[in-house]
Amino acid sequence: MTGAPARPLEQRILAQAYALGFDLAGIARLGPPDTLAFYDAWLDAGHHGTMTYMARTRDLRADSTRPEAGMQTAVVVGMNYGGTQPAGPVARYARGADYHRVLWDRLDALGDAVRAESGTAARTRGYVDTGPILERDLARRAGLGWFGKNTMLISPGLGSFFFLGVLVTELALAPSDPFDADRCGTCTRCLEACPTEAFTGPRVLDARRCIAYLTIEHRGEFTAEEAAMVGGHVFGCDVCQDVCPWNMKFARDAREPAFAPRTEFTAPDLEALLALDEPQWRALTVGTALQRPKRAGILRNVLIALANRGDRAAVPAVTRALDDPEPLVRAEAARCLARLGVAPPA
Repeated sequence: MTGAPARPLEQRILAQAYALGFDLAGIARLGPPDTLAFYDAWLDAGHHGTMTYMARTRDLRADSTRPEAGMQTAVVVGMNYGGTQPAGPVARYARGADYHRVLWDRLDALGDAVRAESGTAARTRGYVDTGPILERDLARRAGLGWFGKNTMLISPGLGSFFFLGVLVTELALAPSDPFDADRCGTCTRCLEACPTEAFTGPRVLDARRCIAYLTIEHRGEFTAEEAAMVGGHVFGCDVCQDVCPWNMKFARDAREPAFAPRTEFTAPDLEALLALDEPQWRALTVGTALQRPKRAGILRNVLIALANRGDRAAVPAVTRALDDPEPLVRAEAARCLARLGVAPPA
């Protein structure tokens, strides 16, 4: 009696990805992205704002075989971070541990699994939105989902509240079937819900008007228009995902314990954040994505949010921020008091 035939290598690798805790997995061949012309036009229009690294690595992003010589295939994975939590000043993806470290460690383990399953010493390298590749393009080609009108990758049965990771390898693996369907139909809820009108059309985002960009990537002071656009947000924005019917129906809690939301980020006390000095801030945010804008950037956002909601009860906390060691925080505190109708002390 003979045993069951061995499964193809690709199936075994994808099974290992799911065993490592990824919620989605597929395979794509590397090469020029399908969306290259769109990406070039997006850069030429200046929609990337001050994210100069996106233009600086333009040539590398034009072909996913360029960043790492000899690589042929990508194993693309997705990990749900939970879209069922209540909305708040901090985007859902940042309320737990920093996803970069979590996904990098899993991708390293997946690379070990690729070598074990293939019986080779094949090279691999993991990317988690910090390398010069277009992850969403590879994810669609790997069959993980389609591009929503809000530019997010949407997966049937999961929605869009998930992180993407890419493991490139020199193995020539058979690709998965691409996701060619557009399941947004005539729906435009995400475009209509954006409070800053950041979408110039379906699947075209002007980052310069996006709250996520403003609160995370933008450095320095805001113009009056930018400050108004931020609203009550402190780090990121989920509005265009919140209204998506696919998320309303399929979003679910994260299985990964590292992504469990922390109370201090789910419903943050903005006045308490203003009182944190640098060591206290580092202790609070260590190992989280909130460290990217640094303390001064977050406190700038906090002060703008307090001013935008007209919170006069915060005047004592804002007044104390006038003595902050960071010039950006002191300047924003003065503007916040003025917007709250309070003259700053001499």
